[in-house]
Amino acid sequence: MIVDAQVTDWPWGESLDALVAAPAQHRLIFENAQVRVLDTRIAPGERTPVHTHRWPAAHYVVSWSDFVRRDADGAVLHDTRTAGARSAPEALWGEALPPHSLENVGATALHIISTEWKGSLGSGGRRV
Repeated sequence: MIVDAQVTDWPWGESLDALVAAPAQHRLIFENAQVRVLDTRIAPGERTPVHTHRWPAAHYVVSWSDFVRRDADGAVLHDTRTAGARSAPEALWGEALPPHSLENVGATALHIISTEWKGSLGSGGRRV
């Protein structure tokens, strides 16, 4: 049987899940055994509480804004202002994220629809 290590070995508790730890910015659109779809909106100047994203995801950027991602201790992990210009709409792939916060440092809202892939098994034990 194939088991996704990110699902079984995730070291952070449910209290840090994006929907629990940062509910003002994350809204559940859909969930089943295979995927979870989140609607994420971060206003200009807003910073999320520390949270995690347990599963990798395909992200559809509805509206773009520069942001700074920090780890749980506040160290900068990524600053889009130094990574080159981006725009919406755009589709991106992202791996699961350990505890982090995200601050919108741009002038517009950051709006992303994320389809998190849980790595579930399909019929006959085949990975879907």
